[in-house]
Amino acid sequence: MSEVTYRIVEHDGGYAYKVGDVFSETYPSHDEALQAAQAAAAEQQVPGSTEGIRYQDGKGAWHDETAQGNDRPTAKVVE
Repeated sequence: MSEVTYRIVEHDGGYAYKVGDVFSETYPSHDEALQAAQAAAAEQQVPGSTEGIRYQDGKGAWHDETAQGNDRPTAKVVE
């Protein structure tokens, strides 16, 4: 199972959470960014329905796969 880490960081005059290289919106306080990250992490782990997906890779090739609705990552928040 994969793991997603939400990190609380200073950003754009306030605080944000960051996943990989992607920032959330900016929050005025550390606590607000932490609460938003905790909510996002909780939602990340909620199972969904199994569905077929189709996507194009960086080389332009199309792929068809089945996304298992119960295959959710473990999510954690790091301050």
